[in-house]
Amino acid sequence: MAVQQKYRREEVSEVSCCLKYIIFSFNVLFWMFGLSVMAVGVWAWTEKNAFNNLSKLTHLALDPAFALILIGGITFIIGFTGCIGALRENTCLLGSYAVLLAVILILELTAGVLTFVFKDSIKSQATEGLQTFIVHYREDPDQQNLIDWIQEDWLQCCGIKGPEDWDLNNYFNCSSQKVGSREACGVPFSCCKRKLNEIVENKQCGYDVRKEGFYAEKWTSLNLPTQTGERNIYERGCMRAAEEWVEDNFIGVLTTVMTVTILQTDDVGKRVDLIINEKGCLQSGEEWLERNMLFIATVCLISAFCKILGICFAQNLRADIFAQKGKWH
Repeated sequence: MAVQQKYRREEVSEVSCCLKYIIFSFNVLFWMFGLSVMAVGVWAWTEKNAFNNLSKLTHLALDPAFALILIGGITFIIGFTGCIGALRENTCLLGSYAVLLAVILILELTAGVLTFVFKDSIKSQATEGLQTFIVHYREDPDQQNLIDWIQEDWLQCCGIKGPEDWDLNNYFNCSSQKVGSREACGVPFSCCKRKLNEIVENKQCGYDVRKEGFYAEKWTSLNLPTQTGERNIYERGCMRAAEEWVEDNFIGVLTTVMTVTILQTDDVGKRVDLIINEKGCLQSGEEWLERNMLFIATVCLISAFCKILGICFAQNLRADIFAQKGKWH
């Protein structure tokens, strides 16, 4: 009598190891990045003793340290759900990961549409935010550093619509001359145009530049004829600079011309040692946005593509896990 042989078929796992570890690897990076950003924000708050005196944070949404904590915390949570969910093949965490990415993607798309529809309202809110930064310039070191970076390194501007906006700050208000403020009728050093060969930055370059007759005295001290015309400070506002930056690059997107630059460095410092940016940060910000629309659009498209890809990967991995569990029952 022949003995019937039974063959045991080897079960093949339905879970894709490649997909699993792709999700895991990328989200480990996001997890660590989010933790690092959040740690920097907490450290910044600790440095200015914000935890012991929360009353100082009158404008929490405008606090750069709070923004770092918020962005870092969200990134940390998303990275955690994706990383642990993929590693442990946890369908609940993977589902949460996909939902979080979908919510962020929808919020970004909604924000983009609302920005286009309510452009004037958003511009007004941004102006109010910049005014708050100017008023509290000396009170919060994080806000001070942010304003200096915007004016000096990013947009090369001064004030919101121009240098006169700095009259909103008690230290730079011209009336402060009565109490002996050395910065009265001046602007922060970040409004100054630096020479290309300048090594040591002059922190006092903004003193008295808004005082009437200042430049006539300066030319006389250099034994040079008085110059007329454009003042030696940035006149363009940073808000206007940002809008122009976007519009310039939007044209580049439509014409597929990729010859625009993100930042342009003016050839300054040819006449006197102290040259100030007269262009307000409002105008400079508009122009910067116009010039870099292509760059912004590219970043947004890449970000959206990565989120959609992450959602698809997470859902595919969940489907594989459910299929594998179905074989066990």
